[in-house]
Amino acid sequence: MNPSVSPEIFAIPVRIYYEDTDAGGVVYYANYLKFLERCRTEWLRSIGHQQAALRAEFGIAFVVRRVNLSYLKPARLDEELLTTLRIESLGHAQIVFRQSIRRANPDTTTGWDELVQGTIDVVCIDVARMKAKPIPAFLRTQLEAMQ
Repeated sequence: MNPSVSPEIFAIPVRIYYEDTDAGGVVYYANYLKFLERCRTEWLRSIGHQQAALRAEFGIAFVVRRVNLSYLKPARLDEELLTTLRIESLGHAQIVFRQSIRRANPDTTTGWDELVQGTIDVVCIDVARMKAKPIPAFLRTQLEAMQ
């Protein structure tokens, strides 16, 4: 799959396996959340940070605070999808991501079928206290440059 996305949009491919589907042969709705999470994890890795290292070195983690998704079309077994993200907004301790899951479709004007789209709010927390904590300066600088 050759995604045509802009530099501020990160994307990963996702293949649909039997385990991802329900009895009707379509992706079970909750599994889309897993695909979106994988995309955020790989994005973080792509900018030089791993979740385990952030926790071990800085005592922070990013946790999901809110999810707002629209399920537009179903995905099916063996399809290859593209999961994307971009930073929509950046707060003191919060990052709001705009994410989507799409399938290539050369018969459309955009070349894609949008399957799922929405926003996911994550909050930086102090792992020991389980309380919100400001995004560290080294990471904030990187994130601001990506907006």
